[in-house]
Formats: sequence, structure tokens, C-alpha cells
Amino acid sequence: MMGRRMGRPGLLGLAARTAVVAGTATAVSGGMSRRQQQRQADQAELQAFEQQQQQAQAAVAAAPVAPAPQQTPGLGTDTISQLERLQALRDSHVLSDEEFETQKARILQTG
Repeated sequence: MMGRRMGRPGLLGLAARTAVVAGTATAVSGGMSRRQQQRQADQAELQAFEQQQQQAQAAVAAAPVAPAPQQTPGLGTDTISQLERLQALRDSHVLSDEEFETQKARILQTG
């Protein structure tokens, strides 16, 4: 029976050990490289997002303010409120029917 050899490893053992060390070093450096590339990609994505947000804010700030809606011809809210007050005066018998009609015609002509 052949016994185990003691002492320094043979050529085959030395080659195997060297291969294991080299493989481990390659795996570790590859992992580090991938992590570094991922960090750079994440940072670039974050910068692009921040730039996009700044551009959107600048576009909103530079956008012209929409003009107030134009009143359509006809009865505006002011005219309606004047007619309602006139009707209340008529209902409380402060104005006669004739005075009411005269004032109503004047409001409708100017409104």
C-alpha cells in the first residue's frame, strides 16, 4: 500500500493550488468590477432623472400663464346678481312693477 507523501507538494499539487488561487482572485475581481459598474450605472441613472426633473420644473416655470377665461356674451354673474337684488327689492315692495321693469331693462342693456 502506498502511503501519503509528506513534505512539499508535488508538481501536480502545486499546479492545482495555483489554479484555485487564480480562480478565486478572478472571481473576486470580477465581482468587484460588476459592483463598480452597477454603482456607476445607478449614479448615471440618478443624474439623468435629476436632470429630467430640473428640465420639467424649468418648463413649468417658463410656461405662459393661461389667460383668464373670457366671459361669454350674455348674462354674466354680475348681471345675474343685480337682477336678483332687483327682484328682492320688488318682492319686498320697495320697487313697483313699473320701476322693476325699467331697472331690469337698464341692467340688461348694459350687461
